[in-house]
Amino acid sequence: MAKNKLKKFAEMATFENVVQPHLDEVLNKDYKLKGKWNSEFFKNDNPIVLELGCGKGEYSTGLAERYPDKNFLGVDIKGSRMWKGASHAINTGLKNVGFLRTRIEHIASFFAPGEISEIWITFPDPQEKRIRAKKRLTSSIFLASYKKFIKPSGIIHLKTDNTLLYNYTCALCSHNGLDVKFSTADLYNSNLNEEVLLSIKTHYEALFTAKGMTIKYLRFTLDGHDTFIEPPQNEDDE
Repeated sequence: MAKNKLKKFAEMATFENVVQPHLDEVLNKDYKLKGKWNSEFFKNDNPIVLELGCGKGEYSTGLAERYPDKNFLGVDIKGSRMWKGASHAINTGLKNVGFLRTRIEHIASFFAPGEISEIWITFPDPQEKRIRAKKRLTSSIFLASYKKFIKPSGIIHLKTDNTLLYNYTCALCSHNGLDVKFSTADLYNSNLNEEVLLSIKTHYEALFTAKGMTIKYLRFTLDGHDTFIEPPQNEDDE
């Protein structure tokens, strides 16, 4: 297992569609590609869509295959997982998808205001203990980071199997007066008929649905807000 990981890490270092900055390149400073992802990485002017916590990259590559007029960038810290999506893109000649290996805590160091048009958060760690709520990728702290670089009216999507995370994010949206475009606690039995949303599944989503677990989905924007506050204690558990 260790040898296989080392082999993947070595291959990742040669992939042109993968960016792996050192910590000292992003800690309390702007990364060199900030504001230049279109011109220097994707080499086109198409909108850039982020997938945060991309895992094996199934969603990023799936979206890239369906939307050739957009660029997709999967973000995760687990390089051995990301290798699958990156190598698939290379082997299939998929040019409009890339991968960024970094901690999402540093995400604001990578993108300039308005550089990102859309964000997908797919099956993140729900951080179920209340003390770790601010580590949730939909927390007030992370939303403030996303606001720094997402375009006005840019959509944020959350897909999760976790009821607590879904309720927490709904409560946070309500408490901050965010514009919720769509919300359902059971995506595959909802009235939302969007082929892309229903057909692309991450590795974990396939496992969850096979077990009969319901998938929650929330779509919202950050328009009109620059700061965000946490919902009251236990409001997200109602």
